[in-house]
Amino acid sequence: MSADQELASYFEEAASWDADRVAQSRRSARIAWGVAGAGWMCTGFVAAALMVLMPLKRVEPYVIRVNDTSGVVDLVPAYDGRANLPEAVTRYFLTHYIATCERFNYETAESDYEECGAFHTAQRNQAWFAQWTLTNPNSPFNLHKDGASVQVQVSVVSFFTRATGISDLAHVRYVKTRRMPGSADEKRSHWIATVQYGYGDPSGDARTRSWNPLGFKILQFRAEPEVVVEEVKERTASVVVGAREGTP
Repeated sequence: MSADQELASYFEEAASWDADRVAQSRRSARIAWGVAGAGWMCTGFVAAALMVLMPLKRVEPYVIRVNDTSGVVDLVPAYDGRANLPEAVTRYFLTHYIATCERFNYETAESDYEECGAFHTAQRNQAWFAQWTLTNPNSPFNLHKDGASVQVQVSVVSFFTRATGISDLAHVRYVKTRRMPGSADEKRSHWIATVQYGYGDPSGDARTRSWNPLGFKILQFRAEPEVVVEEVKERTASVVVGAREGTP
């Protein structure tokens, strides 16, 4: 074999080796791009699966409230824009009614009397008039003629559903604070009101409608003092002390 033939054979083998290297490089690139594409597709599928499954699992925190005086336990309602709006509105009206109609301040008594009347039926308004008339010894004007004022703080509003499925009853627990003018001393009392309520047509009177635009009505109202834990403990302690001292 001549030198030219050997040289040609060498160049041919070198070209073949170079072609194999280029082909191998291209094959590796195709494999790499395929693996990368498969990885991105898997990532996309996982993200889509998480988005689909996310609404199926969520945490809904809630708050349980225990009244520090009466020991009553209730679930604190949370309005997040999707709650039952009529119940939220009714809760507001009941709280506003109790806070306005159970308080007493001589300067605002007349205005409070008229505003509370905007929430009454005709029958309830008759009882309201009899309660406030000066001839009634238990009229707020007679009970607080010494100049005392009464403030009200609603603590719990609980709704009840009748066996017929009608929801028109509520229990409202609240605290009355009586204070004498010019004095920092306060006398607190705990109350519970049983309220039957409903909704009717809003009044045609502009002044009444400004207080009660949705026609919320108090059908029946009964309030009575509530014995709290502190009072029971004080009475028990007094009985024990009296027994030790030999008093009846």
